[in-house]
Amino acid sequence: MEESNTVENVAASELRQFIERVERLEEERQGIADDIKDIFGEAKSRGYDTKAMKTIIRLRKKDANERAEEESILQTYMAALGME
Repeated sequence: MEESNTVENVAASELRQFIERVERLEEERQGIADDIKDIFGEAKSRGYDTKAMKTIIRLRKKDANERAEEESILQTYMAALGME
């Protein structure tokens, strides 16, 4: 019985550590999200289009081939809908 109690305490302690680590990271993530929001707010106040900036950031995450394929599909769909 005593050994079982010790195992439960160790597991509870380890579980608590995992949870606390995740909680700290979530706090950091929220801080980073707030910083990003502030940057977009500053850019908007200076006249930049933040929607376009977000699109550019999303596109920069992709490699050139993936971007070209996406643009080609978009052009094809737009043409099919008479949007060109």
